[in-house]
Parts: sequence; C-alpha cells; structure tokens
Amino acid sequence: MKVNIKYFGMIAETANRSEEVLEVAPGLSAKELKDQQIRKYQISDPDAVQLAVNQNLNSEVELKEGDEVAFLPPFAGG
Repeated sequence: MKVNIKYFGMIAETANRSEEVLEVAPGLSAKELKDQQIRKYQISDPDAVQLAVNQNLNSEVELKEGDEVAFLPPFAGG
C-alpha cells in the first residue's frame, strides 16, 4: 500500500527531500512509520517531530492507502 510522505523544515533538510511516496505494509501505524523514518534518516531529536495524518495531528492511527503523512518540526509559540 502506498502513502504520501511530506517533510518540513529541518526534517526535510535532514532527509534531503521534501516528499516521497512509500510502499508500506498494511496495518502499519503512523507511529511505526515515524519510528521507521527517524531511523532511516537519523533524525537527531525524534521527540520533537510531530505527525499529521491527512492534516490531523495524530500519530495513533492505522495508515490507509493514499494517506498523506506530514513530518513536522517543532512549533514555536508566540
């Protein structure tokens, strides 16, 4: 099953890309995908990375075909 991944900020710089399409196993959770990509791109502060699945901040969902997963850098308050 394919999902669309988008990277922003320092995550895009670390991954050296702003987006990609990945083939993932059915039943993979967003959190599992996050862990996989953090290892793959050796992201130094994984706790600061937030995920948005289909524009909703939630990493506790099971991914489905065609989902969009955004890897977001830390937010600044203001």
